[in-house]
Amino acid sequence: MMLQILAESWHVLVEAAPYVLLGFFVAGVLKAFVPDSFMARHLGGKGTTSVFKAAMFGIPLPLCSCGVLPAAMGMRKQGASKGAATAFMISTPETGVDSIAVTYALLDPIMTVVRPVSAFVTSMVAGGLVNIGDKGDEQEPAASPDAEPACGCGCSESCDMGSNPSRMERLRSGMDYAFGEMIADIGKWLLIGVVIAGLIGTLIPDSFFREYVGQGFMPLLIMLAVGLPLYVCATASTPIAASLVLKGLSPGAALVFLLAGPATNGATLTVMFKVLGQRAAVAYLVAIAVCSVALGWLTDRLYAALDLDITAVLSGAEEALPEWVGVASALVLLALIVRTFLVRRS
Repeated sequence: MMLQILAESWHVLVEAAPYVLLGFFVAGVLKAFVPDSFMARHLGGKGTTSVFKAAMFGIPLPLCSCGVLPAAMGMRKQGASKGAATAFMISTPETGVDSIAVTYALLDPIMTVVRPVSAFVTSMVAGGLVNIGDKGDEQEPAASPDAEPACGCGCSESCDMGSNPSRMERLRSGMDYAFGEMIADIGKWLLIGVVIAGLIGTLIPDSFFREYVGQGFMPLLIMLAVGLPLYVCATASTPIAASLVLKGLSPGAALVFLLAGPATNGATLTVMFKVLGQRAAVAYLVAIAVCSVALGWLTDRLYAALDLDITAVLSGAEEALPEWVGVASALVLLALIVRTFLVRRS
């Protein structure tokens, strides 16, 4: 049994590893050439534009629901509206370049598009609700243009690379962040997600959800109840969702888990209540719950309209890359995770 679980987990890791590494590389490039202060300067004001920008800025960034907190709070201190900060705190952990790449590897192209679009819609709804409820409050003054920008990455590295770093220095710093600190933050959770996927693949019978849970709203609500209190990053949640889909879970219910799981946990809600207030925290939670279920239902309708059985698609999918690429990438990824663990221990 243990060997079966390990073999299933290894298979999931081999499929995902090349896309995980690609996602980390793109994240490093974004970190190197898109300053945190650039985002903060564009998110002031209480209009729809600031919420729209915050939602769009958050989609490609690979920060988890805890890592995004200091970034959102830093933008808030620099004058971003509560609605913009809320939108950023939802769109960022729900998706990212790394999780989008893994979604393509483990699920299908439709879900690869639906996932970031759903994160954007959810963040727009939540940000709009917060701004509506915040109309009577006075906007905090924005920081002066000369104020030192917040790091905003939720990590421990210094933001100071010199007054005028070269492109190569920026790129090196971005790669250090992506393949160092980011892997240190996400790697453990990714491996946990892979092992959980292996357990699901080995222990849960095929068509389990179709036979015992059924279709409709019930699986959507179950995945919402599972995802809301759970701490799982967007990348780590993907292999779990893919394994559940192979066992008969509907794509819409999988989307609910992919949206609710990464965006909510105790730390996020505590900070929301303390920093943005009770109304903002309630709007945040309600928007995630309602939008996740609604978008999950629409996703099931989309697959039905296209006459697609995502279980059959995943089961019959051919390897997108040669096996040796996946094996080599998995070994590299494991080596990077072990290295960051050893560095933190030393």
